[in-house]
Amino acid sequence: MPWKETDTMKERHLLISDYLSNNYTISDLSEIYGISRKTVYKWIERYKLEGFDGLSDRSRCPRNIPHRTDQARLDICVDVKAQHPSWGPRKIVRYLESTKPETQWPAPSTVGYWFNKFGLVIPQRKRRRVSPYTQPFKNCNDSNSVWSADFKGQFKTKDGKYCYPLTISDNYSRYLLECRGLHHPNYKGCRRWFEWTFRKYGLPEAIRTDNGTPFAGLGKGGLSRLSIWWIKLGIVPERIEKGKPQQNGRHERMHRTLKDATANPASKDLMSQQVCFENFVREYNELRPHEALKDKTPASVYSKSKRSYPHRILKMEYDSDYIVRSVRHNGEIKFKGNLLFVSELLAKDRIGLKQVSEQYYELVFGFHPLGRFNIRTGRIEPMQ
Repeated sequence: MPWKETDTMKERHLLISDYLSNNYTISDLSEIYGISRKTVYKWIERYKLEGFDGLSDRSRCPRNIPHRTDQARLDICVDVKAQHPSWGPRKIVRYLESTKPETQWPAPSTVGYWFNKFGLVIPQRKRRRVSPYTQPFKNCNDSNSVWSADFKGQFKTKDGKYCYPLTISDNYSRYLLECRGLHHPNYKGCRRWFEWTFRKYGLPEAIRTDNGTPFAGLGKGGLSRLSIWWIKLGIVPERIEKGKPQQNGRHERMHRTLKDATANPASKDLMSQQVCFENFVREYNELRPHEALKDKTPASVYSKSKRSYPHRILKMEYDSDYIVRSVRHNGEIKFKGNLLFVSELLAKDRIGLKQVSEQYYELVFGFHPLGRFNIRTGRIEPMQ
């Protein structure tokens, strides 16, 4: 049983004093102080061996830890870390195992523990990632069913300024719709040339890109200003998986040909570089046979879209089974007593919420999924 709720050391001293008075038996002391007979004997033995100093609490740490990393090996690991600050625990252990195989080195996890304890590890800042694209890609079964867009890796022209080639192609016919050198890969420049392409060729059903700026953003559903504009035009923004450029393989293959033909070497400035791009586009579309097209040219296969660029973009409309909410200026909506952040880019736009189960509502912007609202947690979760 526990000691009484008083000062522990004082209780132990009183226990020994009562024992020394010879007025109480061990059973009496056990009952008076609310502890077991075994505990009474323990403190009496401690007193006999060490006096009143023996009544203090002792450390429960083991006197010997056989598996503890010895200081000498630990110092060597620290020395290697100092010589190679960018090396992590795994690399350091592998290095020591190869250079000093006669020594048994601790596991990388142990070395990492001590590095962290010594302040030798700089915690990495967690980067926000674009939410994954969860919808299946459209089939490229006709002209304008899917376009691809990307920036061919930037390079410097001879005047020392960067050129960012924006490329847009039709996946079915391989027709290169636009290749435009820009000073910056930003929304304003991209929108201008996408609009020019839409007015010239019409609208595609989908545009496939990577997850970089300005095609995707960190908001719900991976939306950016550019992709929001596409959705309002009725274009599905498709995004390939991170680290899988082969999902946009047709466009990537064209990029290799483009680089060899126009950037080796680069032109003197952006204007002359654009002339090279336009000459390449003309040759690629009209003169160069394409094996995937049975040696036809892209121009002989491609046909313009029947969907023309609209004079006016209408607001999003939703079916009757959707609950519609307008996005506030700060990117939030109010739903079931919760303030839910969606995206400041959607301010003044309308989104729809549709109940898909007892626990979840699906959030959409037009036809584009943004996530699922969990009724139990009151939070928006990524689509699965």
